[in-house]
Amino acid sequence: MQVTVNVNGTGSTVDVEPRLLLVHLLRERLGLTGTHIGCDTTSCGACTVLVDGVAIKSCTYLAVQADGRSVRTVEGLVEGGKPSPLQDAFKEHHGLQCGFCTPGMMLTAEALLADNPDPSEEEVRWALSGNLCRCTGYVNIVRAVQAAGTAIRSAAVAAAPESKAAEPEPADAPVMAGGSQ
Repeated sequence: MQVTVNVNGTGSTVDVEPRLLLVHLLRERLGLTGTHIGCDTTSCGACTVLVDGVAIKSCTYLAVQADGRSVRTVEGLVEGGKPSPLQDAFKEHHGLQCGFCTPGMMLTAEALLADNPDPSEEEVRWALSGNLCRCTGYVNIVRAVQAAGTAIRSAAVAAAPESKAAEPEPADAPVMAGGSQ
């Protein structure tokens, strides 16, 4: 059967077996090997991608379920040929060691920051609780996610139009003499 997916901004129509998993479509058919295969049971989170902005484990998600949807992989985090604030933060804060879990961690964090650009440590840890890392101990990953949130918020403030204080104030409604009516 045919599925049409928009992966990292590029549309693709591919013939697939109905039982083909999304992780295999991405890696084997589309050549996007940044999505890792770890446990095949949704336990490790290495295969996490975003489907319509929602973090999902692609090792148990059928490719046919992604038909007509938008999929974002770790390769899609790059912005204008440069690393995203999240990728920069993972590098700066040493949020990776072997790198196997990193794509899933980053995409889970990307979904979190889209919903909550200023997460607490507890909120980051909760969001990442479905992703396993055997190397870092999570401390630097949490710091990286929070630093990325700060960078994203700062960029949004810098890109915002002049503050409303610079706009002329609307004229007050006329005041009726003698108090209430």
